[in-house]
Amino acid sequence: MFKVSPNPPQPKSRVETLEAKKLDEAATRALDYYLNPKPASAEPDNSQLFIVAPHIDTETLLANASEDLLSISTIAADLADDVEDSRRCVALAISRMADGVQLLVERALDHLEAKAIATSGAKG
Repeated sequence: MFKVSPNPPQPKSRVETLEAKKLDEAATRALDYYLNPKPASAEPDNSQLFIVAPHIDTETLLANASEDLLSISTIAADLADDVEDSRRCVALAISRMADGVQLLVERALDHLEAKAIATSGAKG
């Protein structure tokens, strides 16, 4: 006699079921990785101890850098008074290098200010 309905599925062993589930999960992960990527998170890299807030404008960053360089120069010059010989030369070199970098930062601030004035003058 001809049977119209198919045979019921044979029960699978626990191992076969577990392997099928693992394969299905792996396939889902692979497809999600390539076809449904997660958006990049806005959180900072966990390997960094300190970060600069991303919303701070360039002028503020340069102004703070200038103040920090002035502090470094002052600390190094003060240290040079307390040490002698080659250590004094090193401390003075650090102070002078910080002074030079501070001048560069101040010039960058001047350029930003000039661009802002030129832009506001062109609009008005």
